[in-house]
Amino acid sequence: MSTRIETLNPETTTGESKELFNGVQKKLGFIPNLIKVFGNSPATLKSYLQLGELTASGNFSNKFREQLALAIAEENNCNYCLSAHTTIGKMNGLSDEQTEQSRQGIATDVKIEVGLKLAQSITKNRGKITSEEIEAAKLAGYTDEDILEIVLNVVSNTLTNYVNHIAETEIDFPKVEAGKFTVLTQ
Repeated sequence: MSTRIETLNPETTTGESKELFNGVQKKLGFIPNLIKVFGNSPATLKSYLQLGELTASGNFSNKFREQLALAIAEENNCNYCLSAHTTIGKMNGLSDEQTEQSRQGIATDVKIEVGLKLAQSITKNRGKITSEEIEAAKLAGYTDEDILEIVLNVVSNTLTNYVNHIAETEIDFPKVEAGKFTVLTQ
């Protein structure tokens, strides 16, 4: 399932990874291939799961966090995460058009668009963004707390993007490819 880092079999996995797999199975009803790759390092899997809980406890809705995940995955060219978050985004109310727009850093709501563009810039520029970008975010209504939560979302999503690149994780969601859009809106 992964050509470079083993994709663990939940049936034969033991120890802490098995316990973590059981928690994911209970919560999602299945164990995505990314989790099976993360299972090679219980510390990394635990960190990923805890980052997910931390981002979920923040100021942003599930829908906006999915939009951020899509924008970040597109910037990082991560087909696995684009595929997963397209599916999860639909479960959180994103239309096909909103999904594609989010990948491009576009939204009909100005505040959301500014947040998406900020996340993409943070990703692309490795955190070295301009004072003008911070000011634009604040003018759009983001607080310092919100800006830091956007950074948290970038970190969490970049972790999964990078693991998928390194492992070449087999996509187990309907496949979506970076840079390929049904409707180009830019």
